[in-house]
Amino acid sequence: MIRTAAVADAKRLIEIYSYYVKNTAVTFEYDVPSVEEFARRIERTLKNYPYLVLEENGIIQGYAYAGAFVGRAAYGRSCETTIYLDHDSKGRGYGRALYEALEKELKRRGILNLYACIGDPVTEDEYLTRDSERFHSRLGYTKVGTFHKCGYKFGRWYNMIWMEKIIGEHA
Repeated sequence: MIRTAAVADAKRLIEIYSYYVKNTAVTFEYDVPSVEEFARRIERTLKNYPYLVLEENGIIQGYAYAGAFVGRAAYGRSCETTIYLDHDSKGRGYGRALYEALEKELKRRGILNLYACIGDPVTEDEYLTRDSERFHSRLGYTKVGTFHKCGYKFGRWYNMIWMEKIIGEHA
């Protein structure tokens, strides 16, 4: 089941996200946010954008949300997308299901361009692979830019790439 996230989901979402903060360079955050901070993030996002969770047997297995792209009025038909799955839930189609639901809702709201900011290894390692880039490519995103060695985590430098997907007509 896919539904809109609630502030009350923050505890479970932090459980999912904390794995990535502590064990990967998928996120460039160093410290796991508090449940209260994460709840505020959910609340802020829901004011203007969709924030979805996917549940199986009543347990949240992943979440996806959108946010402002750059934050200027001229970018109002564009947004940044984000997705995280429980690290034990990969390979079950949850990511595709969440992103398809998110895309449908964004299109309904008049969004035309989707952007994903993705950590990209100089060389794949135990902290970061190109799995996210491959996932986004399978969903129709194309790589549009690389920022070289701009993220530093676990004592090494990582690139960051931007991927784009056009979901509407620019009249």
